[in-house]
Amino acid sequence: MQPVSSQFLTALTTSHVMTVSVSAMRGSLVTIPDVPVTDGAVTVDRGSKVRRTLSLTVANPRYLPWGELDPLAVYGQKLVVTRGIRYAGGQSESVPLGTFRINEPQGDTLYGPVTLTGQSSECYIIDDKFIVPTSTRGYATCVDAMEYLIRQTLPDAVIVNATAGSRNPSCAVATWDTGSDRWDAVQQIALSMQAEIYVDALDRFVIADLPSVETSAVVWDIGEGEGGTLMSAARSMTRTAVYNAVVVSGENTAAGGTPVSAVAYDSNPSSPTRWGGPFGRVPKYISSSLLTSTGACQSAADYALFDAVARNVQLSISAIPNPALEAGDCLRISHTGRKELAIAQAFTIPLTAEGSASLTLRGGKEETP
Repeated sequence: MQPVSSQFLTALTTSHVMTVSVSAMRGSLVTIPDVPVTDGAVTVDRGSKVRRTLSLTVANPRYLPWGELDPLAVYGQKLVVTRGIRYAGGQSESVPLGTFRINEPQGDTLYGPVTLTGQSSECYIIDDKFIVPTSTRGYATCVDAMEYLIRQTLPDAVIVNATAGSRNPSCAVATWDTGSDRWDAVQQIALSMQAEIYVDALDRFVIADLPSVETSAVVWDIGEGEGGTLMSAARSMTRTAVYNAVVVSGENTAAGGTPVSAVAYDSNPSSPTRWGGPFGRVPKYISSSLLTSTGACQSAADYALFDAVARNVQLSISAIPNPALEAGDCLRISHTGRKELAIAQAFTIPLTAEGSASLTLRGGKEETP
């Protein structure tokens, strides 16, 4: 979660005045300091290649772009969005919700409204497919290789290694063909170091450990009743995406290596998903050219098994919006007399005072006293 004051978090649980600011930019120039928003939302989703997306509505049709240099046109123009709280004394505290490249404005030219969509900066990397075969040769570590691939597209990109201990293992040599997806390549390198990479609300490329209810600190409590922020909750459980073995293989022709592989099984006799038990046999397969030894495959398989056997329990809740949240945050949900820890998989923050935040939470684990 983004840093906010205790006063901010307390105010979320009481009646408060919400603030929203949307600024239009072209390069470093602010073209509209305060876009008059009538509706909209920011969606944050760990399961999407582009983590943050924006939908926005402006009533006045004069904001509809006609030329390439108009503030809300699609030629590199961006929107910077924040949401916050105005306290009783008149002071305000805001947090960023993201920087979004404008993708598609449209509307009635006479009466409006103007609607538009935007995406966080992964979209630039996705668009920039490899024009020639590209290799990580010469870049010794995973972070160096990711920085190289990202900064070929965005030379001024801010890249933050937020993994525990800022770990930066060596990177195997891999080559991607002409036309391959650059962002897929970056994500493959992150996965090889058992991490994920995404663009955060500050427009930074963040390399982070994979979140887990077992190891992540709880950043926010969502509870029912007086003083709580929970409005509604629904729960589901499924076998989908639950596995009890992980098979990892690697074949790196660029490095001249031989095929390697390893398997990790859920062998815990008390586990409901144990291999060969009543759950059945459900292996998951992972392949990466960045894994060049049996040991590397085994480490990757052991690491992936931890997530693979996790119960696929989803909580879909509505709550008072907390704009400081980040996908991957560990939350405590208190409802029906139970306390449950879960990872924020996806959520939507509205840009108007009406409405609640919808959150999809995964990996639920009941918290014991």
